[in-house]
Amino acid sequence: MTHRILLILAFLLTPALALAQSLTGAYTAQGRNANGSAYVGTVWIEDLGAAVSVDWEVGSQAYSGTGTREGNVLVVNWGGASPVYYVILSNGELHGTWANGTALEKLTPR
Repeated sequence: MTHRILLILAFLLTPALALAQSLTGAYTAQGRNANGSAYVGTVWIEDLGAAVSVDWEVGSQAYSGTGTREGNVLVVNWGGASPVYYVILSNGELHGTWANGTALEKLTPR
């Protein structure tokens, strides 16, 4: 019974713990474009509290966006037709999807 209560509490507190975790820093990006091609790059995130600033450098291309987070979900508008949706994991990684779910990206803290 105690084990079950602890599991329920851990599940309920996960969004609060992710919210308390600052995202500010540099990340290695690994992803797959909608056409299936792979890419790597660097991402810088600045956690401003209510808002988040994100800058990507992928090859010779640079992108910038702003986003908001709710619990362990970060949504970043970067100028594309659809935003990037990231799930913030407890280990600091962000796993995301963009291009209406047809492209994937993983951000790993440096």
